[in-house]
Amino acid sequence: MISLLTALKGMAMGIAETIPGVSGGTIAFITGIYDNLLGSIKAFTPSLLKTWKNEGAKAVWKEINGGFLVSLLGGMVLGIGIGIVAVEKLLASYPPVVWAFFFGLIIASIIYVGKQVTKWNLGPILSLCIGIVIAFGITLLPIGQVNESLPFVFLCGAIAVSALILPGISGSFILLIMGMYSYILHDTLKQNLLTNHDTDALITMVVFGLGMIVGLVTMARFLTWALTKHNNLTLSLLKGFMIGALNKLWPWNIPQFVMNKEDQILEFTKGIDYEKVITSSSVSPSVYAEKFGQPAFLMTSILFFLLGIVLVLGLEKYSPNKNNA
Repeated sequence: MISLLTALKGMAMGIAETIPGVSGGTIAFITGIYDNLLGSIKAFTPSLLKTWKNEGAKAVWKEINGGFLVSLLGGMVLGIGIGIVAVEKLLASYPPVVWAFFFGLIIASIIYVGKQVTKWNLGPILSLCIGIVIAFGITLLPIGQVNESLPFVFLCGAIAVSALILPGISGSFILLIMGMYSYILHDTLKQNLLTNHDTDALITMVVFGLGMIVGLVTMARFLTWALTKHNNLTLSLLKGFMIGALNKLWPWNIPQFVMNKEDQILEFTKGIDYEKVITSSSVSPSVYAEKFGQPAFLMTSILFFLLGIVLVLGLEKYSPNKNNA
């Protein structure tokens, strides 16, 4: 059965996935659809063909939880569209406010995931530390260069979508590190395919989509196994991912090194004309305003930070059955 609520959760995931540093998997986790999402993806195996042959389309629909999946994917497509257009404009005009909102979301999510760990002994603590180190290390990686070859596009799809269902690791940020974020989402999808209906862009997106399918099914099966066999270790690792990712979500982040239109990497100074941020650093609101030359929006950012926390706590409070959508 098609569900409007599930579609809205999917829309939130879609918006999150267009923003480097924010994980759609985190949104799925805090909205209570994570287990259903993994279960539906995991169902896509060759045995579906046997089910189709012996029991028909209705049995296949039930096995993949079709109503949930269609509702979620429909919402995600809409959310990605909103994210590419609306959130991009908000980030351009009010970046600290947008990042503060997501910072609040993740802080509350960390608390929520921590509650799911039934016993904190040496294993989960080590798993937590490993997650923090991995995610924090990823946020420090420099942005790569564009590689338009189709095998690399396929690989990007598989890796980015794997990050999509990992709470705390952003698929968009992985694309950014691989140098493919602007190329895939903006140059290929938004401009060449949707605007100009370019055939080469269609081929690129199909290859990227195939990579996503392979990565999604593989990661979903692994996570289902991990959560079933090693629940506390897996949840503490996911919590570590979220904590480590906070460095990227800090509202007042200024560039350190940037790339100009001639693909030259330069040290950032206020007023410099650049096309892409290579590395950045977290600073205080006052330093942000001074060195970046943009308003810090301190009070507004604090309000939206609190709003993010309240939103997650509200979802937790009014969703007593976490695994139903």
